[in-house]
Amino acid sequence: MIKDFKDLIVWQKAMELVAEVYLLVKKLPKEELFALSDQIRRSSISIPSNIAEGQARNSVKEFIHFLAIAKGSKAELETQLLLCVKINYLNNTEIENVINLIQEIGKMLNALQNTLKTKI
Repeated sequence: MIKDFKDLIVWQKAMELVAEVYLLVKKLPKEELFALSDQIRRSSISIPSNIAEGQARNSVKEFIHFLAIAKGSKAELETQLLLCVKINYLNNTEIENVINLIQEIGKMLNALQNTLKTKI
């Protein structure tokens, strides 16, 4: 059994995602510093934060709930990055690695949720 959220590979990957997102956001126009850039950073940070909070609650039901919130933040982040491409702030090549990491994390969140659901 996992004793600490830092042991979860999905949390580790989500932390990697945040670091990648912070580098990517630096490419956005300065006028987006307090709008889209901020929202992108917040949604990325929300993913590992909710994984950590859910695991630390010591309740399987609450952990599942916080994983659902992390999945919502993942979808929000993906939407925001696709919007950046749509409005020509970024291109598909620039976001490709981050999108792949988002999709990998999504699969891991689903698998973890499904595993936890068998324990309730």
